Amino acid sequence: MTVVRAEIPATVWQVKVQVGDDVADGDELMVLESMKMEIPVVSPRAGTVATINVAPEARVQEGDALLELS
Repeated sequence: MTVVRAEIPATVWQVKVQVGDDVADGDELMVLESMKMEIPVVSPRAGTVATINVAPEARVQEGDALLELS
């Protein structure tokens, strides 16, 4: 399992994948918003989305687990 974590405190703006989706290295998984800036969260490797731990409008802190890839 690979855990994708938030790099900064932010609000989840969009979740672009669903559990079971296959993703490639570099695919956009979700978009965070912080200080009126959109921050894309991209896949660090190819895999399948195993879990999604956040929903749109959720506040996240640096290091929080956003989703897991198998």
